[in-house]
Parts: sequence; C-alpha cells; structure tokens
Amino acid sequence: MRSFCRHFIALLFLLSLLSGCQRNESTYRTSGDVFGTVVDVSIYGEPEVRANQLGERVMEEFGRLHNKFHAWKPSELTALNDAIARGESYQADAEMVDLLKAATKLAEESDHYFNPAVGRLIRLWGFQSSDIKPQGPSPEEVRRLVDAKPRMSDLVFDGTKISSRNRTVMLDLGGYAKGYALDRAAQILRAEGVKAALINVGGNLLAIGQPGNRLWTVGIQDPRGDGMIATVELHDGEAVGTSGDYQRYFMKDGKRHPHIIDPRTGETSDKVAAVTIITSGGKDAGTRSDGYTKPLFVAGPEQWQKMADRLGLKEVLLIDAKKRVVMTPAMRDRLAAQRPQNG
Repeated sequence: MRSFCRHFIALLFLLSLLSGCQRNESTYRTSGDVFGTVVDVSIYGEPEVRANQLGERVMEEFGRLHNKFHAWKPSELTALNDAIARGESYQADAEMVDLLKAATKLAEESDHYFNPAVGRLIRLWGFQSSDIKPQGPSPEEVRRLVDAKPRMSDLVFDGTKISSRNRTVMLDLGGYAKGYALDRAAQILRAEGVKAALINVGGNLLAIGQPGNRLWTVGIQDPRGDGMIATVELHDGEAVGTSGDYQRYFMKDGKRHPHIIDPRTGETSDKVAAVTIITSGGKDAGTRSDGYTKPLFVAGPEQWQKMADRLGLKEVLLIDAKKRVVMTPAMRDRLAAQRPQNG
C-alpha cells in the first residue's frame, strides 16, 4: 500500500494547485478504496454539496462493479467461472456480455498477449489474493495450464448466455475492469452536466473538460522512486493508463514477480518496470487505457513498438527493468511541448 500511495500522490498532487484558480470556482474531491486500490473523483465548478453527492454516486457505481466482477470473492464473475468449469452455460446480463466481447476483441487484436482467460495461472501465482506472498508454482503446473490454451475466443455467446469451449478458461478482469469503471464514471458525470472532472482508479485516469483556463495535469510515476519522471496535461476525453511492476508483486530469490502474466509462457513478466499510454475518443477511452497497457508490458523492451503499432497506439512511454526510458515520437513531442521554455 505504501508504494501505491507514492504512485497516487505523484499522479494527483498537482490537483491541489488547481483548486480555487478561478474566482468562485473550486475542485472538490471524493476518495474511496475499491478494486483493491485507492479511487478518487475530483469535480470542478459545482457547488460543494452537489460535487460531494456526485462523487458518492460514482463511488457507489465503483462498488457495484467491484462486487460484480471480483475475480475470487463470490461475484457474478466467479459464478460464470464456476459454470465454465462444470461445462455449463451461465445466464449473464447485457453489461457482462458487452464487457467480455470487448475484452475478446482486444485479446484478438493483441495476438492474445492480453488474455483475461488465464485466471487459473493468476491464481497459481498467488495474485488472486489481497495478501500477496511469494509463490513457487512448479514448471509442470504452469506448463499444463499453458498447454490448455485458455483464450477469450473460447467463450460462446448465445444472447446473454455465456459458455466456453474450454473448461480451463477462468476469467480475471483485474487488468480491464478498472478502465471500464473510468468510462462508467464519465458517463454518470457527463449525464449530470459536470463541466470538469478528473477520475482516478488506481493510477488510471480520465479527464472531463478542464478546470478553468488550465488543463488537468497529472504525473507519471518513477517506478523505482518517490517522484515523477514527467507530467502530462490531459484534454477532455483523454485517459492515461499505467501498468507497473511496483504495486502488486512479490520478491523471491532476488527476482521480482509482478502480477502481469505472459500467457505464452505462464511466467510473470519481469523485463518492464512500467508502461504508460494515453488514449482518447469514443466512450471507451478508459477501458482501452487499462487494457492496452497489458500487451505492451508483456511484449517487453524488444517488441513493444511493434505491439503499439499493431494496436494503433501513438502515445506510449515505457520504462524497462533497467530503468531505461523509451517512448513513441508522439509521446516525446507531447512531453517536450509541456516543458518550460528557457528565456
């Protein structure tokens, strides 16, 4: 939790500078603990009572999604996984079907580097727990699950009924549902006429409008330190997503094991410290900001650019495990444009 707090502060400390920048305009913040992380909604330009009410409404929505899509505590997602393990169909609802179809599309676009169907591997490594401890699954156990090839494309949709051709499929949306929560929060706030807000779910952020005559400004955390390596100004509808090896991980025999699993090998991915992307457009910028970081993380320092091109991502920054920083030309130009000019 301490490392996350550093991440959270680095991303959001600049918000305090924005509060009160405009006469008669303020930013009000509502925070909570959902999805196993800190969530935060900052609303600008609304009366305090209304801002707090809307913030609480968003928190309630986050709680609903957390309970619905929890990967190991009893939920609708675990009920679906249980049905799949029995070889049965599950009566879902339109929201779950739409979310899983979108996740399937991303999995196929990424050549299955993004694969929420490998929940059994995630559980084997001990990451389906609030208390992560060093694990040492046997190579045989890992190989058995990899050879079973659970994929999102194994899912079969019949209206709102869901089944799977492969019983080893176990869905874990830990790398996807938080982004969907960003989009749901944005839908709620836009429907209520909110002119400006910044939504944060565990370091993934989405901007609505802008506070006064300034843009929302957030920082990109140094994965091996307390500070930031850069700041980013967000325009309306833009989202920032980061996947890192410094929040959910364990150390064993001197090796770092982050929670992101390479579906090709069944092993934890240890070549990347963090990858950050910016997405925009449509109603799913938040979902994409969360999901699209995972295939880049798995692709690693050698293949991330190829994966970014494959996914149509223009603004990407990657820090490898040796602390080397690389980025796309568009991200470099964007960060350079925000640096103060001498003279």
